[in-house]
Amino acid sequence: MRIALAQIDPTVGDIAGNTRLILTAIDRATEQQAELIAFPELAVIGYPPKDLLLKEHVIAQCARAVQYIAERCGPITAVVGYPCANPSDTGLTLYNAAAVCREGRIVATHVKALLPTYDVFDETRYFEPGPRPAPIEINAAQLGISICEDLWNDPDMHQRQLYHDNPIQQLAEQRADIFINCSASPFTIGKPAFRRELFRRAAQRYGLPLVYVNQVGGNDELIFDGNSCVIDAHGSVIGQAKAFEEDLLVVDVGVGRGEGTKGQRDEGKERKPETRNPKSEMAEVFSALTLGLKDYARKCGFATAVLGLSGGIDSAVVACIAAAALGPENVTGISMPSRYSSSGSKTDAQVLAENLGISFHTVPIESAHAAMESMLAPMFADTQPGIAEENIQARLRGIVVMAHSNKFGALALTTGNKSELATGYCTLYGDMAGGLAVIADLPKMMVYELAEWINTPDCPLTQRAGKLVIPRDTITKPPSAELRPDQTDQDSLPPYDQLDEIVDRYVEREQSADRIIDRTGYDPRTVRRIVALIDRNEYKRKQAAPVLKVTGRAFGFGRRAPIAQRYDPTGKKLDELMKQV
Repeated sequence: MRIALAQIDPTVGDIAGNTRLILTAIDRATEQQAELIAFPELAVIGYPPKDLLLKEHVIAQCARAVQYIAERCGPITAVVGYPCANPSDTGLTLYNAAAVCREGRIVATHVKALLPTYDVFDETRYFEPGPRPAPIEINAAQLGISICEDLWNDPDMHQRQLYHDNPIQQLAEQRADIFINCSASPFTIGKPAFRRELFRRAAQRYGLPLVYVNQVGGNDELIFDGNSCVIDAHGSVIGQAKAFEEDLLVVDVGVGRGEGTKGQRDEGKERKPETRNPKSEMAEVFSALTLGLKDYARKCGFATAVLGLSGGIDSAVVACIAAAALGPENVTGISMPSRYSSSGSKTDAQVLAENLGISFHTVPIESAHAAMESMLAPMFADTQPGIAEENIQARLRGIVVMAHSNKFGALALTTGNKSELATGYCTLYGDMAGGLAVIADLPKMMVYELAEWINTPDCPLTQRAGKLVIPRDTITKPPSAELRPDQTDQDSLPPYDQLDEIVDRYVEREQSADRIIDRTGYDPRTVRRIVALIDRNEYKRKQAAPVLKVTGRAFGFGRRAPIAQRYDPTGKKLDELMKQV
């Protein structure tokens, strides 16, 4: 069977625009004589639609769109993801479904059975789980259709199975000839390789070819990497779509148990079966963040971006990502030196801007800083200078960046990293002010790693510049907020390699302070102080700009920590109470 994988980049809620993408892909696949074309999960409305699903008229529009798509299908069969009304009087009112469209009508509907509720997923808020799946016959072949999570309950790939049922096994038991999985699986570091192993094992276990089509593009915090693929019944990759780009992949697949490929075609051109050569980890991170920023700006109506350039590594990396995403002609960097800014920082910011070819302005904040100090002097009388005075500088810089944003309609980008956001080493309404937090899911040490990769010939920015884009001094000098004389980050924080491991263990792995101390051997006082800072600064993170997610646990809607709470991570308060009793 000749099968097309339509790896499209839908915009959430743009039902007309997404329908147009779907119809264009159907026309292209028909021209290449494909018999079947598969689209991503909820392709008609885009993933994740969140509370748009609570609007009745949205669901009605999706139903109309799918009917229109079906009417446009001739001999080709289209498997199209959409939210479908649940006709039952009990349970939630919606299904997460895939319509099987053929010859002008919807001939069958498959309903998602496994609904994830972990991390960024909240599908039981909207959807009723589907019944036991059954294959759907098309062209004398039994199609075993599944939707995203339905494929992820593999007992060999997870320490704990989250569901009692395994829809893939059920489809195999009912004599499916091929698995087709319509997915919207967000990117995180290491996930593409994990997916490929998951698919390979499923195909081998059941002796059936597997077609996986994934959404691509950025929708708010989430970035979808595409990487759609076809696995033959022996577990070999016989078709691989592009990463982080829209693609239409057409593959001839041997349908049935133990069948392999009959040859592969992509855009009508012969191509040998291939195994993907994975990009380096930092190349994937750069591609993901570039796509996330590009789509966030495009889908929110921004053509340009602005950010503060301090001469430090964080703002340098954000500027590089912005230049790659939007084009250097659409990016503005602003240097805002104060009395504490070093000459090297000011020079490094200008050199970076010149290397990237972005617009550059210098707006000194010293006069505004002095004026604020004078204004506050009566109120601050008889007190010692401290964080309040330091943060005035950060907030003045936020005012300058937001003024440019308001005046010229540019998207303001924040430049803080995950290590800073975790510990609150950032200023509300200052360096946190902006519309998108581009690297706020990158730990500080990963920011350094990404900066080093940007300076290699593998990065298109360095290729174009023909030299190092980020000045070496930016990477090698001690990191500093430069809010007081001779300040460095390590005045307030432990070394970043230690800090990042503590954050990873406490935030991503949910380890206790005692377990972190036991596993790392780090100073107990340091570990407990960092854990306390992470908990204490949740109020700041709730007011942060949306964070582009690339790790397993990003700060944002996937981590639901309370603000007003008194949890004791040591357990000592409970121990003391129990002793009293």
